[in-house]
Amino acid sequence: MVRTPRTLADLASARGAGAAPLLTYYDLSTGERVELSGTTTANWVAKTSNFLVDDLDAGPGTRVRIGLPSHWLRFVWLLSAWNVGAAVVASAADVGVSGPDLVGDEQHRVAASLRPLGARFAEPPVGFLDLGVEVPGHGDVFVALDPPGPDDVALDVDARLTHAELLARVSPDSRRVLVTPGTLTRDADVLVAACVGGGSLVVVASGTPDDLARVASQEAAEPA
Repeated sequence: MVRTPRTLADLASARGAGAAPLLTYYDLSTGERVELSGTTTANWVAKTSNFLVDDLDAGPGTRVRIGLPSHWLRFVWLLSAWNVGAAVVASAADVGVSGPDLVGDEQHRVAASLRPLGARFAEPPVGFLDLGVEVPGHGDVFVALDPPGPDDVALDVDARLTHAELLARVSPDSRRVLVTPGTLTRDADVLVAACVGGGSLVVVASGTPDDLARVASQEAAEPA
């Protein structure tokens, strides 16, 4: 059993860095497969956290709307928001994260092309910061000057949950779990469970039941 973290900002250290996969992503409509180890995930989270703080003035109490579909970047942004003490929300946000649909009216608007490996847009997204341009140049290590506490709000989507409440409501999961498209709250739960339990996630964006069964067999993954 991995040690239970005090807040969701401690998830990366609870899960532990290493070569073993933490996030594996499939888009069966395009054939894309991306695998992020614990180390690679932590690197993306550190860069994104530094981007949030340095460029978007994020910190404890900032409200971040993650308007991304089922994708590995959705999980990276959950971890990054919690890392800086921001609350993941459904509305009235300070920072909005969009996919290529470019939806959002927040003060700070950023967008992900969802192209393989987090690549930039082919053409700059008008009115939005391009994650593929902005995030990679940030530092690989993040040190919070004002880390969140257990009673700070972590998720305000279907229900309002603090860091402590979200940690308490999930059971640590050491399995390799197959995750199909679902709500942001469901993804937050499975992510926390995997990080605390030492498990991993196989995120599948699309596919028929036969496709999902094939991926589950190949990845030795069980349904969430």
